[in-house]
Amino acid sequence: MSARRPHERAGGPLAWLGTLVLLYLAVPVVAFVVRLAGSSRTGFSTPGLFHALWVSAAAATISTTLIAVFGIPLAWVLARSRSRLARVVGAAVYLPLAVPPLISGILLIYLVGPYTWLGQLFGRRLTDSLVGVVLAQTFVAAPFLVVSARAAFSAEDRSVEEVAATLGHRPLARFFRVGLPGAAFGIRAGLLLSWLRAFGEYGATVLLAYHPFSLPVYTYVQFSGTGLANTEAPTALALGVALVVVAVGWIPIPRRRSQPAALPVPVAPPATAAVPVGFDIDVRVGTFRLRVAHRARSHRTAILGPSGSGKSVTLRSVAGLLGARTGPVWYGADAVQALPVEDRGVGYVPQGYQLLPHLDVWRQVCFGVGADPGVGAYWLDVFGLSDLAGRLPHELSGGQRQRVCLAQALARRPRLLLLDEPFSALDAPVRAELGREMRRLQHQAGLSTVLVTHDPEEAALLSDEILVVLDGRLVQAGPAARLHSHPASPAVARLLGIANILPGRCGPGGRLVAGGLDLGVPLPGVEVGSDVTWCIHPEHVEMDRDGPYRAVVTDVADLGATSAVELRLGEGLVLTARSSDRRPRLPGQGCPVALPADAVTVWSGPGADGAAGSGTGAGALDGRFVGP
Repeated sequence: MSARRPHERAGGPLAWLGTLVLLYLAVPVVAFVVRLAGSSRTGFSTPGLFHALWVSAAAATISTTLIAVFGIPLAWVLARSRSRLARVVGAAVYLPLAVPPLISGILLIYLVGPYTWLGQLFGRRLTDSLVGVVLAQTFVAAPFLVVSARAAFSAEDRSVEEVAATLGHRPLARFFRVGLPGAAFGIRAGLLLSWLRAFGEYGATVLLAYHPFSLPVYTYVQFSGTGLANTEAPTALALGVALVVVAVGWIPIPRRRSQPAALPVPVAPPATAAVPVGFDIDVRVGTFRLRVAHRARSHRTAILGPSGSGKSVTLRSVAGLLGARTGPVWYGADAVQALPVEDRGVGYVPQGYQLLPHLDVWRQVCFGVGADPGVGAYWLDVFGLSDLAGRLPHELSGGQRQRVCLAQALARRPRLLLLDEPFSALDAPVRAELGREMRRLQHQAGLSTVLVTHDPEEAALLSDEILVVLDGRLVQAGPAARLHSHPASPAVARLLGIANILPGRCGPGGRLVAGGLDLGVPLPGVEVGSDVTWCIHPEHVEMDRDGPYRAVVTDVADLGATSAVELRLGEGLVLTARSSDRRPRLPGQGCPVALPADAVTVWSGPGADGAAGSGTGAGALDGRFVGP
């Protein structure tokens, strides 16, 4: 017999503990059912029983309705606010849970009792009435909905709301069309708990509204007068009502599919005017401060940088999601910082797949305010989604969901498309395919785009102008060719994917020396003996018979169309070369190498650590670009 795995052994005690709790909850109910089945005097004919049931059910329904009307908006505000007042209010919501129900009743008497100002105002009818039952039940049951709904709202992805804002939906519409559907399961659980808690409330009710009898008060009166005999009927009714309400909670919330019988005739969107973006952003988000300013010349711009550098904050500032506090923003010649995000006419695709889980593909695409169904059908066709129009997001692959996000953003014919790492979560083939599709659409449809990415190849593919952001600052901007040939610092070179970033010094004659080799690169203005940092693209390292340097191959990686060759030159100088030459190269083999002087970039100052993608070292120094 094979030994059990550790997780299987651990499951035994846990299962037994859970079974004990289940038995403790179930055995009294089973014992009552057995007693009820054999009883000849259950009390169903006792006067007032069904009226008490009606009082409890009606009051619980009214209370839950009031709690829903006022509590769900309160939960939304508490989930969205981080203010001190919101924390105080959130703590106060727990008060009815922290005090005994009898104490809750006493607190309510101080507020609505017959001799209080409110009690006098309403002719002493707030107690010993159905209104009093409702007031008591509402006080003790409200926290169950507010806490549950707040947790559900807090768990929602805020990016979905931001997308809805860029699609033209204002705050109230976002609450009803995004917040409520997204939190539906949590809200329903809170409503059921609130109703059940209100239905079973006794302590506060018996103090505030002894009459008319609610079912719990009626049951206590019967128990006090005749013992258990006449309590069987109200107990059975209470259990039956609870079972019905719990069963309602098991009914799944339907997700409607609204794909039309036939999609509208696709209508190609008209060509749009080019919209170069400009901004002068100075904003603080938490402890992070972003200060970047740029006026793009092209309508296809990419923002490149490592994680945490401020790329996404820049994009969200351009979209208007951080409000006007970020500073001036221009779309073309139009200053838009005073416009709310709903009125800026942008399409926004954040990281991930921010789709509404309850809407099918067709409704997702047409979700934007003023979305043109014909244009939506056009983008569904372009992205190969027409046959998937009736599917829900969980029925789509990652690439399909990403296409839906793009189609949704484009269906409103935005003047500007903002893309935040749109392909980062996709596998390489799908990412490459979508990248090619987007480039084709940029040219064919004239799309003006701002792309955030950490992939230099993606930035070069989808933009004419690249902005490099590091630590909340813009460190270099320009065409991709210019950045690759003249990176402003080693940190920028690393972000651009340049593998060979190495230390050197200014040798005799004012030329670059590295690994004991004179590389023949002049360093004007640099003092002899000074440390420098230099780089060269692997594609520019030439392996041929006429190279002036002798290298030894230390490693070879076949990349398909090209091969990456690691070379050791001189005194510990290691370079990576990339070549499409298919001649066989083996570790240990000698190889002549040439390093063209015009392909070498040099910065004054030490600090190159060769750590690709670190964004530190010489890039953090006030290094001066001195070559080529």
